[in-house]
Amino acid sequence: MTGEQLSLPFTLMRGGTSKAVFLRGSDLPPPGPSRDRMILRLFGSPDPRQIDGLGGADILTSKLAIIDPPSRPDVDLDYTFAQVSVSEPFVDYDIMCGNISSAVGAFAVDEALVGTDQPEATVRIFNTNTGRIFRAVVQVNDGRAAVDGDCAIAGVPGTGAPIALDLSGTFGSETGVLLPTGNVMDEMDSAIGPVEVSIVDLASLCVFFEAAAVGMRGTEGPAEATSEHVAAVVAVKEAVATLLGLAPDALTPIPSAVAAPQDYVGLGKAGPIAATEVDLVARVIGGRPPMLHKAYPGASAACTGVAARIPGTVVARVAEQQDPTALRIGHTSGVMAVSVAVNPDGDSWHVERAAYDRTARRIAEGTALVPSDAAGPVA
Repeated sequence: MTGEQLSLPFTLMRGGTSKAVFLRGSDLPPPGPSRDRMILRLFGSPDPRQIDGLGGADILTSKLAIIDPPSRPDVDLDYTFAQVSVSEPFVDYDIMCGNISSAVGAFAVDEALVGTDQPEATVRIFNTNTGRIFRAVVQVNDGRAAVDGDCAIAGVPGTGAPIALDLSGTFGSETGVLLPTGNVMDEMDSAIGPVEVSIVDLASLCVFFEAAAVGMRGTEGPAEATSEHVAAVVAVKEAVATLLGLAPDALTPIPSAVAAPQDYVGLGKAGPIAATEVDLVARVIGGRPPMLHKAYPGASAACTGVAARIPGTVVARVAEQQDPTALRIGHTSGVMAVSVAVNPDGDSWHVERAAYDRTARRIAEGTALVPSDAAGPVA
């Protein structure tokens, strides 16, 4: 404790197109209300600017990774992901983050949680949110996670060392099966009327539907996503949640509006993107409160890639894949490629590969200070 404040060791890392505070579970109260109150104070939530904490005032930069010792012998560490609401007093553990997952691999190397005597390290990570294991292959330079490289990520300036993530082992992350309804496509009755959807559970439980069904093109940027678009997407998401027996206001299923390849202009330096550069376009509207994501979630990308390889899904219907082993997703900030292999397995499908490259970088490390009443009620 420093005077009226508590000291909390932390690391700040970028992973893919997201940024997260990394904490050790042993430095936090046990899981529950006291832990969540401390996290909210640490981030400065709820406050749209998060002016009194470490939060970045955006859904992509108000994230937390909690690292614990391995709870099972076949992994190197446990990883719990938390999405910290910017403007509401909520800490959500409903999903994993496929972008921050790359930073977890780099963190494990930097903290010597895995061997670093080879030019690359394979990190076996148990994600507590999904109860599943995934692997990250991290380049190593002098015992630390490599930073320099030529891997470019849409939505991130410059280039970096690639971190290869394979989420194929995360199927059934929330429902226990890849196709929760047993169908490749369902027609849902929602507040906006009947909508055809495909519900797929890999890395994160996702629901896919054609952008036109919610009045979208699938190429919208943040300024073009209207309140009507958001309400329509939420209506579909809530209808699917109710069907699956989930809380309507949970973060899952993550809704993704998809459409055939089109020309569009990406955010910032992404600039014009031609239809020939992508196999489909996709937009995610989610979070608390729901809004259009400025990039594409990594877990959703893996799930989208798998859905594209299953005939009859909404994703397969709109996708125009030039390479049967990869899917190029045109998202708000550019293009993301996912390497996928899916094969029939009786009445279902077996996912052999759902992989993509990210980059990650340790930005800061030190001590965060939170008021000593951090475990008390949040104002």
